[in-house]
Amino acid sequence: MELTDQEKVLQEVITKAWEDSSFKQELINSPEAAIEKLTGKKVRIPKGKTLVVRDQTDESTIYVNIPEQQSFDDVELNEEQLEAVAGGIKFPPIIFPGPPIFIDPIPLPYPVIDIKAPDQPL
Repeated sequence: MELTDQEKVLQEVITKAWEDSSFKQELINSPEAAIEKLTGKKVRIPKGKTLVVRDQTDESTIYVNIPEQQSFDDVELNEEQLEAVAGGIKFPPIIFPGPPIFIDPIPLPYPVIDIKAPDQPL
């Protein structure tokens, strides 16, 4: 799958931040100016929104981003989406960026016992 222009710019910004600590600090302090300086392209942020950059490179910390709650009351499906719902076509999975988070299972307060068939002794 080919990256969109926005994804390419984002990848360029992230790569530069990994390689250049002074750029990373500039990006954290003034993201729009840092991105424009790097790419030569003006950053367009929707009215009423703010661009926030957080350094999440500390491997000893797990970060969780709580996204904006979506309202589905005003959502209208396009023809392709309506056809997919009606025809049972599966959408591709949603993939979240970042490393996977593994959660250990909760230990049981008692030992697990295998249940044998009635004709077998325990």
